[in-house]
Amino acid sequence: MIKVDREFLQKFELDLDTSNPDKGDYAVNMLGFGEISIVIEILHEDWKGLALKRIPIFDSVEQVERHIKAYNEYNRLLCEEVGLNIPDYGTEWVYTDLKKKKTIALYCIQKKHNPKSVCHHIIHQLSEEEIEKLIIIIMRELHKVWKFNQSQKKYEIGIDGQISNWILDNYEASARVYESSKLLYIDTSTPMVRIDGEESMNAELILKSAPKSLRWILKALFLEDTVNRYYDWRLVTTDLIANFYKEQRPELIPRLIQIINEFFATKAADFNITPFTQKEIAKYYRSDANMWRIFQTFRKMDRGTKKMFGKRYDFYLPGKISR
Repeated sequence: MIKVDREFLQKFELDLDTSNPDKGDYAVNMLGFGEISIVIEILHEDWKGLALKRIPIFDSVEQVERHIKAYNEYNRLLCEEVGLNIPDYGTEWVYTDLKKKKTIALYCIQKKHNPKSVCHHIIHQLSEEEIEKLIIIIMRELHKVWKFNQSQKKYEIGIDGQISNWILDNYEASARVYESSKLLYIDTSTPMVRIDGEESMNAELILKSAPKSLRWILKALFLEDTVNRYYDWRLVTTDLIANFYKEQRPELIPRLIQIINEFFATKAADFNITPFTQKEIAKYYRSDANMWRIFQTFRKMDRGTKKMFGKRYDFYLPGKISR
């Protein structure tokens, strides 16, 4: 398990400008972002080779320690029980304000891999034939998750299978994709595991990046469905296919639907997954993209209000995203 210097990380957090993460006293390399997080590399000798995912959503030590416990168990299950490949990992938490100590930022730390080997990048380098092989390899990895869920009653694993959450190990621009190519799953910071039917994490914390005034309606209308979809193999696969709209490769979707339907008909027939259609994938993507735009609009309003009153906004908001 990865261990880091907490004192240094606390200094880094207090210096961090969430609007411009690369403008502080500590040089960083921005690796990516999610709805409630950023992924950075601190350009310091002691932090070389590490990717840090910052999640500033906790109000107490009890909350963050519960999440860390769930995170460690999720990683253990994915690696030791399900059989997925994941990077080396660790955690550390710090306060976003040492005086008030009201908000805690958790840093989920992984061994850094070449950003160019993340699959949403390499689909722009591969041939269509190799992309088809890549999707089949991802489907085989997802199959392991649902075979595990099917095999016992204590645990239920959820997963976000979108294309940007997979790394093709040791990929270089001149490489090819083979049936034996090794994939790593990297999005383990949201520990989606139910133990005896109960969520290990506090799912309501996902709403912390939304304005306070909207959290109740988001909880009522979207939270349960949003969490549940990661435990549904068909919905996880729908999202995987729809990602190719976001990644500007929509021309691949008809063929991907065909090979995934073939996969479920032959390799995973016992799961009785209804065949996918291009119409439903397009409808799903439009709905998901619209929800993201609305959510981002409200977050920008919330950031503006906090800035007006001299308050820190703890989340990173990306610029315009091509969809």
